[in-house]
Amino acid sequence: MISYTTVGTNNMEAAKKFYSALLADLGATEQMNLEDRFVMYGDGKGPMFALARPYDGQPASVGNGVMIALAAKDPAQVKSLYDKAISLGAKDEGPAGPRMDGRFSCGYVRDLDGNKLNFFCMGS
Repeated sequence: MISYTTVGTNNMEAAKKFYSALLADLGATEQMNLEDRFVMYGDGKGPMFALARPYDGQPASVGNGVMIALAAKDPAQVKSLYDKAISLGAKDEGPAGPRMDGRFSCGYVRDLDGNKLNFFCMGS
């Protein structure tokens, strides 16, 4: 049902550098680039992820309670994505590891603009 998700950015070049490196580990590449306004990433098989400067010209801001969950293939990839995001400048919001009695493995970060991401897989 979801076609793509968008997060706002106030620094498109920094955001593109962060997400191009991070999403490459999930097989995603840049699928669309509307100059310095909108960039979309995908793997050609499913939902996509986009960066955008807000259309209204106001600064991008983080929605309280808003989070984007990116599916990993296994707990090792959850940890790898979490570690890579941190190395690219993301802030920790909950270290990678098992949750809910091991039924869910995830790691939480905030990107360079403060958007919350969750790398996850079911099982541990």
